[in-house]
Amino acid sequence: MTVVVREVRPEDGEELFRIKRIAFGGPREPEPARVGDNPFWPDGFEGWWGLVAELDGRPAGFLRSRDYRQYFGGRPVPMGGLASVAVDPYARGRGVATALLDRALAGLRDAGQCISALYPSVPPLYRARGWEQTGVYERMILPMDLLAALPKPAAHRTTRPANPADLPALHTAYLGLAATLDGMLNRSTKAHDLSRIFELDIVDVVPGAEGIRGYLTAERPEGERLITYDLIADDVDTASRLLRHLASWAGILQDVSLRVVDPAVRDLLLAQPVLHDVRNHPWMLRVIDLPAAVAARGWPLAALLRPFAVDVEVVDEHAPWQAGRHRIVFDGDTVFCEPGGTGEIRLHARALGPWYAGSADTGMLRRAGLIEGDAKTAARLDALTGAPRPVRMADSF
Repeated sequence: MTVVVREVRPEDGEELFRIKRIAFGGPREPEPARVGDNPFWPDGFEGWWGLVAELDGRPAGFLRSRDYRQYFGGRPVPMGGLASVAVDPYARGRGVATALLDRALAGLRDAGQCISALYPSVPPLYRARGWEQTGVYERMILPMDLLAALPKPAAHRTTRPANPADLPALHTAYLGLAATLDGMLNRSTKAHDLSRIFELDIVDVVPGAEGIRGYLTAERPEGERLITYDLIADDVDTASRLLRHLASWAGILQDVSLRVVDPAVRDLLLAQPVLHDVRNHPWMLRVIDLPAAVAARGWPLAALLRPFAVDVEVVDEHAPWQAGRHRIVFDGDTVFCEPGGTGEIRLHARALGPWYAGSADTGMLRRAGLIEGDAKTAARLDALTGAPRPVRMADSF
């Protein structure tokens, strides 16, 4: 039976909720609707589009793509975040997921999303369609007594509960950090409802002379662990104040699950024990439209380079619009990708995401069988990204 892929309709909600629940678990009843009156689409349809795959005239699987902007080189790049890729158990092994992904690639391009990221449950499925592991979403589990031993801030800082009037300042503080870290979302599209931050148990800010210096968001669930989300600070004393704010739970809770948003907090401020629990959730990236992606990204390291060009041949059977020969050029002012060239360096589709993000250099890609050609010529591509270096996201979807 042929798989038929179409766009999601509002009336699909109940059946797709069932497929998703079976695939990923969760409650048997949907959450109350936050937008509109359809409880099977609790987020409404703002900021995302979806696809349904039918077998025998009934939904057999679906996926969603959310409209995001992901920072690379200090600029927010249009990114489609794929999520909820689910197939009914009876339909597995019949090409449903691959049909959805093939259609999604064209849909991402049509939506102007030149890159795509996802959190994979089945990595081989996505690798076969050109996504590759690129970055992490990271949490550290730290004992409360470690936080309690941190030194006091050198400058006095106070905290207070946030209120709705602080929302723009909270977002500005987040953007000030996120723009400096490749892989972070800018949380400025319709896929984000910033006001939902106030659904969390703790939203505390450190006020400053103008706006806020930083903030902390967290939940206090049942059990002996505090769950943090954002810990954003624009100076060391603000970060120290927020970390000691967490330490105030010592004696009440055993430990804290600290979402690593700012690596400076993790690596330079925390006194990490020799052994501690780090939980990584890897995510994968795919370049959908190479010329558009190169144009959208920032390239701050290019200012240190002399003009050059690298001729590449992209092997990409699932996004044929970008397959073939290109020249990646730095002309002394701008980095761009244009058609043509000799195809001296051969790049497989899976190589594009890690190269673009800077998480893998061309030597790593060569050892993985994802790049071919002269190693010295290929290394010019590393000079653009500063690879290899960590890439992170502080949002899951």
